[in-house]
Amino acid sequence: MATVEMVMPKMGESIIEGTILTWLKSEGDAIEQDESVLEVATDKVDTEVPATHAGTLKQILVKEGDVVAVGAPIAIIEVEGESNGTGAPVTSTAPAPKEKKEELLAAAPSQTSTIVTQPDDSGAGDDRFYSPLVLSIAKEEGISKSELATITGSGKSGRVTKNDMLAYVKQRGTASQATSQPEQAASSKQAIAPAPKVSVSVNAGDEIIEMDRMRKMIAERMVDSKRISPHVTSFVEADVTNIVLWRNKVKNGYKQKHGEPLTFTPFFIEAVAKAIQDFPMINISVDGDKIIKRKNINVGVAVALPSGNLIVPVIRNADQLNLTGLSKKINDLAGRARINKLSPDELSSGTYTVSNVGSFGNVMGTPIIMQPQVAILAVGAITKKPAVVETPTGDVIAVRHKMFLSHSYDHRVVDGSLGGQFVRRVADYLEAFDLDTNI
Repeated sequence: MATVEMVMPKMGESIIEGTILTWLKSEGDAIEQDESVLEVATDKVDTEVPATHAGTLKQILVKEGDVVAVGAPIAIIEVEGESNGTGAPVTSTAPAPKEKKEELLAAAPSQTSTIVTQPDDSGAGDDRFYSPLVLSIAKEEGISKSELATITGSGKSGRVTKNDMLAYVKQRGTASQATSQPEQAASSKQAIAPAPKVSVSVNAGDEIIEMDRMRKMIAERMVDSKRISPHVTSFVEADVTNIVLWRNKVKNGYKQKHGEPLTFTPFFIEAVAKAIQDFPMINISVDGDKIIKRKNINVGVAVALPSGNLIVPVIRNADQLNLTGLSKKINDLAGRARINKLSPDELSSGTYTVSNVGSFGNVMGTPIIMQPQVAILAVGAITKKPAVVETPTGDVIAVRHKMFLSHSYDHRVVDGSLGGQFVRRVADYLEAFDLDTNI
C-alpha cells in the first residue's frame, strides 16, 4: 500500500491559510475521491475540502482550530498501489512556496491589508506573520502591534497561535487592573480604539444566544466600515413600469426555456454596470492617501441565508453580460450561497455592491459599505403609485410602478455630486428600458 499526503488546497486568490473547523472523517475511515473530508474557514467563507484520492484516512496531521497555510500537509491517505520505497508519503499537491505567498499579498493589497497589517506603534522589527484569527482576537481585546510583538508563540517558527492569544488575554486580564489608563493610551495611540463594551443585564426568561462565526465576522466588518468610511446616503425614486410590464410578459416563457425564474435583480445589476461605465470614479478603493481605480466591474449581490446571516457573492465583469447571462449567474450564485457551496474566489474582488431590501418588503434603506469598496446601492420594493405622466395630448394621472434607490457612499472620496449623479443615472437606465427587448 502507498500513502499520499493531502495538503491544504488553494481556496482563492489572496487566501494563504485557513482554520480547521471540523473533521468530517476520522482516522481509519474509508474515503472516496472528491468526498468531503473536513470543513475549513477562511476570512471570506466556510467551505468543505474534498479528498484528493480514494483510500483510507490513515492519519490526521492537524487539529480542529489549527490555522494551516496553503500547501501545508493536513492528512495522510493510504491508497492502492506500490510504495515509493522510502517510507515517506507522496505529496499530492506541491506546497505553496514562500515566494508564492508574497506574490498573493502583493497582487491584492487592498483585500489583504486588513489581514496582514497592523498600525506600526513602536512594534518595528516584528516580522512575524499573524493569522486572521490571531489579529481578530488582538483587535477585539485592544492589543496593539507593539504588545502583540511581546507575546511568545508556541507555533512553528515562533508563530502566535489561538491558544497563545487566549492564554495571554487571560493573564492580561488579571494584570490589567494594575495598569494605568495613560499607559494604555500611549501604547496604542495610533491604533483604532476598541468599541466600548456595554454592560447588559439578563432577566428571568431571557435567552442567551451565542453568535456563530459568520455573525461575528459580519458584526466586526460592519463596525469597521462605519469607523473607516464617513457614510452619506442619497435617494432617488425610479419609475420601473416598463421593466415590470416586460417581465410580466416574458417570465413564464423564460422559465420554460431556461428552467429558472427571471427576477428583477438582473435589471438592477445591468443598470448599475452601465452607470459605473459612465462614472468610473465610483468603482474605486482607498489605500491610505491613494485611490485605486478598478479596471473590472465586479458587482456583489447581497444574499440572505436561511440562518439569517448575509453573504455577498460577486458577479465578475458584470458589464460584459446580457440580461440572460446576468440572470443565470445570479440564480447560480444565490442558490449555491444558500447551501454553503460557494468558493472563496466567488466572494472576493467585488468593486461595487447591490442589496435588494425590497425583497423583504422594505421601500428603502441606508446600507453599509463593503470595505474596501466606496459605495453600495439598496433597491427598495416596487409599489404602484399615482403619478403625473406627460403625453402628447397633455399631462395625465396614471398608475405607475415605482421604487426607491438608496445610494450610500464614502464621503472621503465620493462627494454628493458624484454620489447623487450616479444613482440618478442608474434610475435613468431603469426608466429607459426598451419594451421591445428580446431575451
